[in-house]
Amino acid sequence: MKNKLLISVAALAIMGTAHAQSTVTLYGLADAGFVFNNNSGGSQLYSLASGNQQGSRWGLRGREDLGGGLKTIFVLENGFSVVNGKLGQGNDEFGRQAYVGIGSDRIGTLTLGRQYDMVVDYLGRFESGTQWATGYGAHPGDLDNLDNNNRVNNALKFHSQTYAGFSAGALYSLGGVAGDATRNQIWSLGADYNNGPLSLAAAYLNVRDPNYSFFGNNSSSSTTGSNMTSLVYSGYASAKTQQVIAAAGAYALGRSTFGATYSNTQFKNIGAETGLAATGRGGSAKFHNVEANYRYQVTPALVLGVAWDYTHGYGVNDATYQQVNLGADYFLSKRTDIYLVGLYQHASGTDSTGHAARANLNQLTASTTSNQTAAIAGIRMKF
Repeated sequence: MKNKLLISVAALAIMGTAHAQSTVTLYGLADAGFVFNNNSGGSQLYSLASGNQQGSRWGLRGREDLGGGLKTIFVLENGFSVVNGKLGQGNDEFGRQAYVGIGSDRIGTLTLGRQYDMVVDYLGRFESGTQWATGYGAHPGDLDNLDNNNRVNNALKFHSQTYAGFSAGALYSLGGVAGDATRNQIWSLGADYNNGPLSLAAAYLNVRDPNYSFFGNNSSSSTTGSNMTSLVYSGYASAKTQQVIAAAGAYALGRSTFGATYSNTQFKNIGAETGLAATGRGGSAKFHNVEANYRYQVTPALVLGVAWDYTHGYGVNDATYQQVNLGADYFLSKRTDIYLVGLYQHASGTDSTGHAARANLNQLTASTTSNQTAAIAGIRMKF
């Protein structure tokens, strides 16, 4: 009887191990390079910068199999600067991502925490700035968030499994303000389709009180002042709502990949947030953005890319930004690559501050003129 009991306990232990296997993975990347800006507030600037091609990071990713096709998952991801060791994302310890959730092999995954919105998840991969043109090559000010400058706190997110090439997702962020359920609220929807050489995607993003909930959701963000620094939209920090509607597609033909993105970004009800910049008070600032890009795989190790981006403001502004991105990315191994990127932007019309538009490449100090040029050379290593 005693032997039978021992055998039964051992069998249960083995079964438990089989159905509750856990894994935790440490991962990350370090990216640094030289950046040249021909007009940084009126002067040439040569600098060493981190996170050019991709944001430097380290993270922990884990999962536990629960059996029956179910699993629990978590991600904790920290952003940092290689050149000075400082924390990224406003000094947040896990400012890039921090979430936990449960997944089903048949249905999808539900996660809770600080996460990416659906524009990032479904359309980010189509933009040249996330492929080979670095974050400086993003759409002006990353106004549509395709380059993932902003994350979402307090978010519940669902991603479906893929069915016949289709997948979809939704995100909702609770504002957390007593007595006002819509204050700081964010919600987003997205879907994509992938079939051989063809990829298509569309997404929607709606952000209430964007200066605080979206641009200012880090520990060092201002709770009373403006967190929107790019001249493209800094004059609209007082807007009540930011809305993004976007679509994208790509087609691979041999070594070539042709891609395009379109987004419409609106800052609505300007002046609703008191004490902040309010160019065009009471109105809405709107932007059309179109990008066409081309990537050529010269060899398995070498990628060349070119992109043209056009942004046109309407509503309370008429600023226009035209941008050209050129880049080369060479892989020394599966984990290490070196890159060289050149960028040019021309601005015209009247910008969000009510002045003549000045060129302002993403993440760089604005030019004092309508033109700005930048060059970036660096190295990235993944682990």
